[in-house]
Amino acid sequence: MAIQHRLPIALLGLRLAIFVVMLAWTIDKFVRPEHAANVYDHFYGLADIGQTIMYGLAGLEMVLLLAFLLGIKRRISYGLVLLLHGVSTVSAWQQYTHPFEGSNLLFFAAWPMLAACLMLYLMRDQDNLLTIRRLA
Repeated sequence: MAIQHRLPIALLGLRLAIFVVMLAWTIDKFVRPEHAANVYDHFYGLADIGQTIMYGLAGLEMVLLLAFLLGIKRRISYGLVLLLHGVSTVSAWQQYTHPFEGSNLLFFAAWPMLAACLMLYLMRDQDNLLTIRRLA
């Protein structure tokens, strides 16, 4: 199978995998807003985020993720997913300095996903499999 046939499948795989991870984090904001608020406080220094604000952020994130999943406005949706995950990855810098304490080693999984987000953003024009092309 030639690369022009394999590339769209590979890019779709990246898009689906990134979507699944980001979806889990978004659902967490709906199901456990207090946990999400603690994450925002600990990693981003944003204290006292109420449940209503967390639901609003989760709703906006869900709209973004659906646009990302469907390939709508790829430059914007893929770029925002890259930005969100990039900020999330970098904000956990303290966990990288103590990788063998607690569950800090799990934070290293963010780096390959960040690379996948970057690759998908850079190759967004080639990612056409199962997208809504009219809105791309």
